[in-house]
Amino acid sequence: MINKLIRVKTLATLNKLIDYVSDEEITLDYLEEDVREILGDKSDEFIARLPEIRRVLKTDLQELYDGDPAADSYEVIILAYPGYKAIATYRIAHEVFKLGFTMIARIMSEHAHSRTGIDIHPGATIDEYFFIDHGTGIVIGETSIIGKHVKLYQGVTLGALSTRGGQALRGKKRHPSICDNVTIYANATVLGDVTIGEGTTIGGSVFITESTAPNSKVYLKDIEYAIK
Repeated sequence: MINKLIRVKTLATLNKLIDYVSDEEITLDYLEEDVREILGDKSDEFIARLPEIRRVLKTDLQELYDGDPAADSYEVIILAYPGYKAIATYRIAHEVFKLGFTMIARIMSEHAHSRTGIDIHPGATIDEYFFIDHGTGIVIGETSIIGKHVKLYQGVTLGALSTRGGQALRGKKRHPSICDNVTIYANATVLGDVTIGEGTTIGGSVFITESTAPNSKVYLKDIEYAIK
């Protein structure tokens, strides 16, 4: 019962936080009491980070708008795009995670996962100008590191090569590092502690378990299909 109550309060606060970081006309009075209820003596530290969360999220919003010719306004992205909702939730949950409230952060991120089909672990490190198009099926693991101006399309996995080590792997780097200006197209999979070099483009459905040099192009070759 206690955990269910925490979940209800967390999700109510998350919705207010997304409103706040997405709209500069909303003041702290709208959510401060809710934040203090779930974060306690860490509330001031979290509240102090909200202006930076808002600033970085604006870069994500700009990247989504600039990169999608189907977006006819910023408002439609904020209100209707699953990629924006997933990124906004991540930006908030990541700061909660860093404060040590790992369960609350996971409640936030899994709520976004259930609503959008996009699974971003709150422990991942994602820089500014992050772009998710469509988004369904994207998975970003806990120790992933993502640079600036990175674009991910639906079905992309940034995962661990193996989790058979279980709890022995806790705290170890086991997910990819994606450098600046990388584009990864639909259903590509990048596994393990590898580095995808700056400016690289990874084509759809590629499976990668090794690092790439900067400005690489990775794609499937000589794929055949038949129509009968």
